[in-house]
Amino acid sequence: MLQQIEHLAVIGVGLIGGSVARSLKRAGYAKRITGIGRNAAHLEQAKALGVVDDVSTDIARGVEEADVVLVSVPMSAYGAVLSQLTGHLKPGAVLTDAGSTKQHAVDAAHHSLTDDELARFVPAHPIAGTEHSGVEASFASLFDGRLCVLTPMTQTDTAALETARTMWQATGSRLMQMDAKEHDDFLAAVSHLPHLIAFGLVNAVRKLGDDNHDPFCFAAGGFRDFTRIASSSPEMWRDIALCNREALVEKLDALEVELNALRKALEAGDGEALVNDFRAAKEARDAWLATHGEGL
Repeated sequence: MLQQIEHLAVIGVGLIGGSVARSLKRAGYAKRITGIGRNAAHLEQAKALGVVDDVSTDIARGVEEADVVLVSVPMSAYGAVLSQLTGHLKPGAVLTDAGSTKQHAVDAAHHSLTDDELARFVPAHPIAGTEHSGVEASFASLFDGRLCVLTPMTQTDTAALETARTMWQATGSRLMQMDAKEHDDFLAAVSHLPHLIAFGLVNAVRKLGDDNHDPFCFAAGGFRDFTRIASSSPEMWRDIALCNREALVEKLDALEVELNALRKALEAGDGEALVNDFRAAKEARDAWLATHGEGL
């Protein structure tokens, strides 16, 4: 039977925070959900949509009665948010987050939280999203069947970890547990790098245009599908890229090796090398889809 709590506070009621709230309402996880943020109009919209039950623009006051607090804000805001909530969590309250770079979240927590609060902090990353943003883009099924990675620390309290596991499972997520730095290294390759590539490709094509021709008028489904994530929030992805820049630079180096190999094959007219590289990529992608495609 689902463990229900009295009060959940969500700091940052956008696509992710709003979808968490919607999914937990669907699951009957929390009797009351408070939305917290800086923009009163956005919070009132979340309340009007039924995503949250009440709202607050004061982090300290908004979290003081909550049993579980979810931080779902841009990575650059972690320091300020954690500094404002520290000392205001009620005894035993569990803190979790939804950030894309876990080592940055852990470092910010160590800098801002008390030892007791740190023990009740369970870093998490629900690997789900769309290219849209804002609470109006949120929906209850966003996390259904999707992976959520928990990256508890050595000092994480076992009861807090279990509460966080219950909450994230109630969103419909599948759970995995791993080290924060290991998480960041993997996500640099399969999430952060693709976003950089999409942004870069759109800019490269954009710069081909002149007064006589718009290169985008020739683009069709392949370009649309490949560059979908370039419609994501530039500010959010700036934060993610900078917070995971060391791992991301390594992945850019690896991609550069592959691109240089393709360039040499093209310059040499080496069709065999091209088809071998293309075939290896196709086989790897097909195998990935066969194993994991159902949850995508």
